[in-house]
Amino acid sequence: REIKLGNQIGNEYEVVEGLFVGNEIVTNGTFTVDAAAQLQGKKSMMNKDGGKVMTGHEGHLGMDNNSSNKEIDHTNMNERLEVSEKFQQQLNSVYNEYINLKDALVKEDSKSTSTSASTLLKNLTKVDMKLLSDNKTHNHWMSLEDEIKSSATSISETSDIKSQRDHFKHLSSHLINAVQLFGVNEKVYLEFCPMADNNKGAFWLSKEEKVINPYFGEAMLTCGEVKQVIE
Repeated sequence: REIKLGNQIGNEYEVVEGLFVGNEIVTNGTFTVDAAAQLQGKKSMMNKDGGKVMTGHEGHLGMDNNSSNKEIDHTNMNERLEVSEKFQQQLNSVYNEYINLKDALVKEDSKSTSTSASTLLKNLTKVDMKLLSDNKTHNHWMSLEDEIKSSATSISETSDIKSQRDHFKHLSSHLINAVQLFGVNEKVYLEFCPMADNNKGAFWLSKEEKVINPYFGEAMLTCGEVKQVIE
């Protein structure tokens, strides 16, 4: 069965599609049928269109580094990109409003949640991309900024607390990547609830080690654990 992965959060990945509660996962072995298809140049899970599969020994032949459709890969979250303190301070203002938004979800206050999302969007526009001196950091931020903007906009435009929490999951995912890549000049706790999002699990950021769950509010206020401390 094929599954679809989302963003990497710390040392883990979101599973977006194809995996359900109760499924058993094989972690070792060889997928012989799919491997054979790959070697023969046929369609496979790793090669949707068929054709020759690169083995990894061709150097960089066949790779198009100038493709305009190339997606930005944020998966190496162990790497901290070097940015100015001023950029970190501007990103910190986005993070601080995210915390206000998270706290509003804890209180199940949809109006304050929407207001915080709107303020977050205003703070996002004040993050100066010109402070990023190289293409790598610039491209990472452009991609993340678009996703943060999209999620925050969706939260600001609804008063339904369930919808706000659904969009908050995506907002958190992208802001987590931004904080891990660039830093915000303070200690940040990455927290996780395994029961959120219909038992698929979901992450969020916090200023404190104590777990206060924004996905369930009073129903399961302390459900979750600290997965990482970002400094």
